[in-house]
Amino acid sequence: MVVVRTILSDLVAEQQSLDQYLQKIPVRDWSTPTAVEGWDIRDTVSHLAHFEELAAQTVLGEPPPAAYFDAFGDLVWEGIQRGRDIRPQDVIEWWRKGRATLIEPLSEMSASQRTPWFNGTVPAKNVAANRLTETWAYGLDIYEAVGEEYEDTTRIRHICELGWVTLPSQYEDHGEQYHPIRVEVIGPQYYKWVYGDEDSPHCIKGSASEWARLAVHRLGPSETTLECSTEYAEQALEMVSIY
Repeated sequence: MVVVRTILSDLVAEQQSLDQYLQKIPVRDWSTPTAVEGWDIRDTVSHLAHFEELAAQTVLGEPPPAAYFDAFGDLVWEGIQRGRDIRPQDVIEWWRKGRATLIEPLSEMSASQRTPWFNGTVPAKNVAANRLTETWAYGLDIYEAVGEEYEDTTRIRHICELGWVTLPSQYEDHGEQYHPIRVEVIGPQYYKWVYGDEDSPHCIKGSASEWARLAVHRLGPSETTLECSTEYAEQALEMVSIY
């Protein structure tokens, strides 16, 4: 049994695409600042490597570090510090090792099979979607840092779906009642992806690229051209957050 083949293969493709791009960045440019305050390109890849490693350990049954719950910032900083002490190519190798260690157990699971995760257990599909989202979002930061445009692929459909899937929990976290919301977006190659009840009066329509970037805080609601059918749907633009 395997995780839905498309999402696992898309995860690997997204990681390999970023990996190949990193090979083109001169070592001297790894200190270029990114949009994340205090981080440069090396820090960004170190963060990906660190959390790929932690994700693999968690899926394989090791208890998550206490800092994940009690001092998350310290856990993030731990990965950044480790990366600053090694060469850029070694940071890439660290990331590759973590990716491979996680992909192996995921490839043997069904989409709905639950696996240990930091906050309990989740379907294996969700783990793959989470790692794809992280890779894509931080990849955007790296491309932006070197002044190049990232060309979206149909892989962002997983990020768009995760943005919609996490809406109920975001409303709950804000103490608000959630009503079904429908999301209809157009992606690369004019693919149309639809999430939610077709009978819902609350609908968001527009660009898949904008919806995905909104969900990972790379765009603000006022920076998108997304159209909302109701005020409640407009509120969802403020609520959506995969993190």
